[in-house]
Amino acid sequence: QVQLVESGGGLVQPGGSLTLSCAASGSISRIYSMGWHRQAPGKQRDFVARMTSGGFTNYADSVKGRFTISRDNAKNTVYLQMNSLEPSDTAVYYCNTRLTASGTLYWGQGTQVTVSS
Repeated sequence: QVQLVESGGGLVQPGGSLTLSCAASGSISRIYSMGWHRQAPGKQRDFVARMTSGGFTNYADSVKGRFTISRDNAKNTVYLQMNSLEPSDTAVYYCNTRLTASGTLYWGQGTQVTVSS
């Protein structure tokens, strides 16, 4: 079993920045990928960013150039640096991880990000 714990959410003004963190623990020998999705009220959960153990990254078009994903493999932790935040970025942000390329996708409990003046 794998547990994910997110932190770093909060309230920020438009144009501001936040950094989210997510630490994985449990029965982990190796992590294939870690990433983030988000879900705004009344909407589906959407992909935000992902990073594989090999360092490959991909981003949703809506966050390219503003968000940066990074990992500390030694700590099984993934970060999401969010800059130039917009009200449309308001959502619950969920961390996820796979231990293998085709394995189970594990989810964290989510952390709220609110962008408002």
